[in-house]
Amino acid sequence: MIPLDTFGTFAVADLRLEYRFVGPQPDLAPTLVLLHEGLGSATQWGPLPEILVETTGCGVLAFSRQGYGASSPVPLPRRADFLEQEACTILPQVFDLAGLRSGLLIGHSDGASIAALALAEGDTRVRGGVLIAPHFFVEEATLAGARRARDAYDKGDLKVRLGRRHTDVEGAFRGWNDAWLDPARRGWTIETALTRWTVPALIIQGTKDAYGTKAQIAAARRFCPAGLLTVYEMPNVGHHPHREALAETADVIARFVTHVLSRD
Repeated sequence: MIPLDTFGTFAVADLRLEYRFVGPQPDLAPTLVLLHEGLGSATQWGPLPEILVETTGCGVLAFSRQGYGASSPVPLPRRADFLEQEACTILPQVFDLAGLRSGLLIGHSDGASIAALALAEGDTRVRGGVLIAPHFFVEEATLAGARRARDAYDKGDLKVRLGRRHTDVEGAFRGWNDAWLDPARRGWTIETALTRWTVPALIIQGTKDAYGTKAQIAAARRFCPAGLLTVYEMPNVGHHPHREALAETADVIARFVTHVLSRD
């Protein structure tokens, strides 16, 4: 296996996906794979990767999905099942290219939905998942947040701020925003995928999340097999717990990861 660099690129079919890696290589320790939000990238996790390396002893891999960061651009409009494609087709290839032997998924927002779908795939390399502010179905809070983001992009400074992180700013924003606001997507749900989970999952949800409500937690409790789900609610925290309450969020994740990895 070729060792992972701190910064590099995966070649997935005809795509180039940028990545960032810290900590021990996948052949020496489990790997935590970070799956970013709908406007995120490999470099937008702040100090969380380094903290998790220190507190868990795992390696941490973050990569930018197609259309984000410095990865290949994405044709617009995005296909309706773009999250499912990431979980079922792209993610296993990233595991292969990274040489991942075992580890956990840590996803935020759209990335948490991808993680939820991936947990249902039964890949034996995946031993659990942390879902930060996940979306299991479309609710009005999500759509309202997407509309506010559209206004901030069209009339405010969001486009400028995103330009600091994304090579194709228009593709990154429109690909995410148009997909969520597409009327045909109103009935989208991945709730039944939760019934196929066979490994532990932790949901971290801020009570002030502007993109989702406790209804997402209720859905997880309703569909997830008994004994696999842990929920951690964070009072007065919004959609980005790992930014708004970094120390607490990192501690909760580290304790969950340590518990899961100690089960063997």
